[in-house]
Amino acid sequence: MKTLALFSAFIALLPLSLTAGPALTIYNQNFAVVRETIPFDLKSGVNLVNFSGVTTQVEPDSVVLRDASGKLALRILEQSYRADAASQGLLLAMNEGKELDFIVRDKDAKEYLVKGRVIRSGYKAGGEASTPIIEVDGKLRFSLPGQPIFPSLGDDAILQPTLAWQVNVEKDAKLDAELGYVTGGMSWQAAYNFVAPEKGDQVDIVGWVTVVNNTGKQFTDASIKLMAGDVNRVQPQSPTMRRDGMVMAMAVARQEDVTEKSFDEFHLYSLPRNVTLRDQETKQVEFIRAKGVTAPQLYIFDQQKYGAKVATVREFKNIKENGGLGLPLPKGRTRFYRQDSADGRLEFVGENNIDHTAKNETVRIYTGDVFDIVVERKATDTKMSSRNDFREEAFEVTLRNRKSDTVEVRISEHFYQWPNWSLIEQSDPSEKTDASTAEFRVKLKPDEEKKVTYRVRYDWK
Repeated sequence: MKTLALFSAFIALLPLSLTAGPALTIYNQNFAVVRETIPFDLKSGVNLVNFSGVTTQVEPDSVVLRDASGKLALRILEQSYRADAASQGLLLAMNEGKELDFIVRDKDAKEYLVKGRVIRSGYKAGGEASTPIIEVDGKLRFSLPGQPIFPSLGDDAILQPTLAWQVNVEKDAKLDAELGYVTGGMSWQAAYNFVAPEKGDQVDIVGWVTVVNNTGKQFTDASIKLMAGDVNRVQPQSPTMRRDGMVMAMAVARQEDVTEKSFDEFHLYSLPRNVTLRDQETKQVEFIRAKGVTAPQLYIFDQQKYGAKVATVREFKNIKENGGLGLPLPKGRTRFYRQDSADGRLEFVGENNIDHTAKNETVRIYTGDVFDIVVERKATDTKMSSRNDFREEAFEVTLRNRKSDTVEVRISEHFYQWPNWSLIEQSDPSEKTDASTAEFRVKLKPDEEKKVTYRVRYDWK
């Protein structure tokens, strides 16, 4: 068996050099696909190859190693993934039962050595550590007496998570192999800021994508694509998370336009230039800017959808003619601001989330309840047929406009008791908007009060 040792015992612990920057496709479900190019110099027969540049949340069974050119058939005889990178806890575990030197500093910062035997390291791979137990001068201590000093690393120790392969080739070959794998700990989300004047239906929209890297690895000069859509994933039983308690750096990148295209049943957004994404970093990129979007403010009373008050809802059409929209919008948070005409400052007036929205669709976003439009709804009558073949109900909705402007309120009433229903009496015209809903549109002048009444009949014939 011929084996090519690409690294010496120490060099094998370091990342393999890469010939090109990595490529990332990030999903908004806390995972990403990583693709990197690795130079191989293989000899005929079986070769041992180590690569220590993977993330700490790699899914080992997702790893694909291949010759992207298709000229050489790589036969992978064996693949190993080691995540037991050297740490103080691991080294204590490796020295259980042995005596170590500990550096102790007194109150004057003077250092001296204390010998102690490691009874229990407290280390537990992938789990919560327990308190170490150290024997010093025949007495047990449930803590470390100082900073431990360890003997040199063995030949089998690693400093970073490492993939190792046994690769068989028929002849000597030099190639740039493509490594691809799925990793957890990376996600992205969209956020939209809507800015409107104090009065009017025109808004400016700025959309950002926020990419978060918690994979335990830095990606230098990486090309990045963002996949929008709900990709089906089999959930692992014990996911490893590294985000809790971490301090994240924030970077904002001013870029050229982000490009978008349909891909399978999803949408793919490509950043226009390569970026460096550090571990524990949050990076933001502007991906949409639209000015003068027509987004009228609607006042809707829909007790089943928005509750017992009149809701304020923004509505706009996602079309190119509407301020330059017309781009598929990935799901994300929307924040609304109005500019105070007195001092020009922006004031926050509400937020909500939108789902993935295709182009040419209409978007409605609930932003809060109206202060100065009062609504009261009550049942005024109910009647059941003596033959039990129909039922009637009567309702009254009272609206009072305490604004200084004329407003239109849309009253949505839902009739779910039986499919066969009809309005046999109504004080105002209505429109049947779906199989179980009627909508009344009521205009109110300042300080005007109106009562909308109706009687619905359910027929069971």
